[in-house]
Amino acid sequence: MRKKAEADLICVSENQEFDIESVLKKSEKQYAVLLGSAYAENKIPRATDGHDEIEWAQRKMDWTQGFFPGCCWKLYEYTNDAKWKKAADYFQNLFIDGKDVNTTHDLGFMFYCSFGEGYELTKDETYKQVVIDASEALITRYDSTVGCIKSWDFGKERWTFPVIIDNMLNLEMLFEASLLTGDEKYKNVAINHANTTLKNHFRDDYSTWHVVDYNPEDGTVFKKLTHQGYSDESSWARGQGWALYGYTMCYRYTKNPVYLEQAKHVAEFVSANLPVDYVPFWDFNVSDAEIMYKDASAGSLYASAFIELYEYTNNEAYKTLAINILKSLSSEKYFSEYGENCGFLLKHSVGNFPKVSEIDVPINYADYYCLEALLRLKKLNN
Repeated sequence: MRKKAEADLICVSENQEFDIESVLKKSEKQYAVLLGSAYAENKIPRATDGHDEIEWAQRKMDWTQGFFPGCCWKLYEYTNDAKWKKAADYFQNLFIDGKDVNTTHDLGFMFYCSFGEGYELTKDETYKQVVIDASEALITRYDSTVGCIKSWDFGKERWTFPVIIDNMLNLEMLFEASLLTGDEKYKNVAINHANTTLKNHFRDDYSTWHVVDYNPEDGTVFKKLTHQGYSDESSWARGQGWALYGYTMCYRYTKNPVYLEQAKHVAEFVSANLPVDYVPFWDFNVSDAEIMYKDASAGSLYASAFIELYEYTNNEAYKTLAINILKSLSSEKYFSEYGENCGFLLKHSVGNFPKVSEIDVPINYADYYCLEALLRLKKLNN
């Protein structure tokens, strides 16, 4: 892993020109291409196959389904063009029937990044109810003995009560559900999950394990391992992003300084180990040149989280890091030319390397967090 001194964090001035508006305009134009294909197939685009063909969300409860309508909401926020509002509403309703299904922890990704985004922008009561219903389903997966929401029902030969670091992002929907209903039960589950994860998911250097397997009988830890990282003891890049974003978000809702400190610790680990172009490889411990693929989705997560963390700390280093990541992601190395990659924005993401799935391809959640980061930075600069 490549270490960087604190001084290096501000080696590129934040005052260097970064044309956010130009990148957002390119994003809208590019996504219109993807939107046309989505309407033609009546399906939600998830990624590409690496050969200029779209991979569509196939399963009813595909965890990535919320990100495409979420991108449409982001573009509606940017443009105020009703076509993006119409598109977001249309495609999120393709999977609305899953809001009451409690077989996955991914309900937050699916329904908050879509219907939650929509409610924030429109105050449509129908969207609000979907967020509440999905939150009600999600908390049924919470176990008070463990103090966490169970992530997966599959893989019983590998684990008993798996909790993955990704789950931190699903807590946002629960915090919002408490604000929407006045019922603290959703928030309490989110806080307990965040506290248990803080206790058990992190190493001494604030890198994170991907999966922690618990004993539901007494809440003790069976083992710590990976599912998408390089090895059980490696630092999976997107996992660090889930942690950084997750604890920053938890501070937003609770103002608990413990969460802010955790986010700052994770930020220090990430910033100390980023490569020279600020976009991480898919795992911080990968050294074999043949599998050193970049993960733009992790970079997008970092950028968005760093901007929010800057807002709570006024630490210019975080803002500068976000800008440097976004500059890199918007370069020709990572950002698609018009019509390229079926209309996806970012190249070079890695979904699940150990499963040989979605390696070095565009993926919808990379685009979602990139758009979010761009809009957050735009607001900050205004």
